[in-house]
Amino acid sequence: MTLGVVRSMRPVRRARTAQELEDFEQELVDQYALAAAGAGSADGTVAAERATLIEFVRFLGRPVWTAGPEDADRFLVHLRQHRRQARNTVRGKAATLARFYAFLIERYQGEIHAATDFVVLQPIDEFNRPSPPTHGAGPVPPSDQEVETLFSQWREALPETRKYLPAARDYLAASLWRRAGLRINESAMLDLRDWRPDLGSAGKLHVRFGKGNRGRGPKTRLVPAINGVDRLMEWWLAEVRHQFGGDWSDPDAPLLPSERRDASGRCGRIGTDALRSGFTSAVTMWLPDWDGRLTPHGMRHYCASSLYGRGVDLKAIQDLLGHEWLSTTTRYIHVRDDHIEHAWESANRRVAERLGGAGR
Repeated sequence: MTLGVVRSMRPVRRARTAQELEDFEQELVDQYALAAAGAGSADGTVAAERATLIEFVRFLGRPVWTAGPEDADRFLVHLRQHRRQARNTVRGKAATLARFYAFLIERYQGEIHAATDFVVLQPIDEFNRPSPPTHGAGPVPPSDQEVETLFSQWREALPETRKYLPAARDYLAASLWRRAGLRINESAMLDLRDWRPDLGSAGKLHVRFGKGNRGRGPKTRLVPAINGVDRLMEWWLAEVRHQFGGDWSDPDAPLLPSERRDASGRCGRIGTDALRSGFTSAVTMWLPDWDGRLTPHGMRHYCASSLYGRGVDLKAIQDLLGHEWLSTTTRYIHVRDDHIEHAWESANRRVAERLGGAGR
């Protein structure tokens, strides 16, 4: 079996001189940058990827279309051992090379072969692709009982807290991480108008500043107010939010305000550092065994694991958390030690029910 080459319908002149080869290579890099910009990547992202490609070309010492996996091996080793670059940096550069060569193969394989007689290979494969730092299981969250202890004691202590308003705000934010899997920045960026009680059976939160990828800006999603979030929002808006200031009726005011005022006297938006500090203090006080270990991001892992343990399917959890890939969601799921036994018993019950129904 021979490898078929996809040929372009555009006329291609064979590159013969060194200058023609260099110009052709430069055009390929420029076209990749243009495609990235067209896809919505930020200027800084495009510039960083372009710099990585130039770095690889200089290391390679020959045209990009001649590279193979062994060249990528040497380049990644060079970045780690000689340039002492961080693991995430090396991983990002490997991802850039993988995207660039996928682009060449998809769009320009035919033209490159016609001009140079080379068939482009993907140099980044399953053997040299750096694994993410969180490869496999992520941080294991607390148990249901531990989380319930933390939040029940936190809730009971609120009325007696010296600074009630910020404590109640921090409690609400952490509850959104626990129950709906919001990221800390997503919760801080919510405005009053982002709570939509008119949508769905329990209302929805309009997350307008979800985590984007490759510099393409924030991703938006609607998060259903499941898992008691609707009751939390009713409590917050009816009993607490108006005590921060007169902007409680302004739809553009922050849902989670700061006690500080801006130049116009309106409530400022709370920062993520303040929310993180409030959560850390609560963990230190009411869940001391997790002091220094439990983070807001850990509550996203808890949310995913808790919902999965209650029977919510992975695709629904993926949509709730705002993950682009289902494989990311699976790394958030931490099952109980007896998960296999429970699954086996449930499967046997379903079989028994079907057989029982067939006999009637």
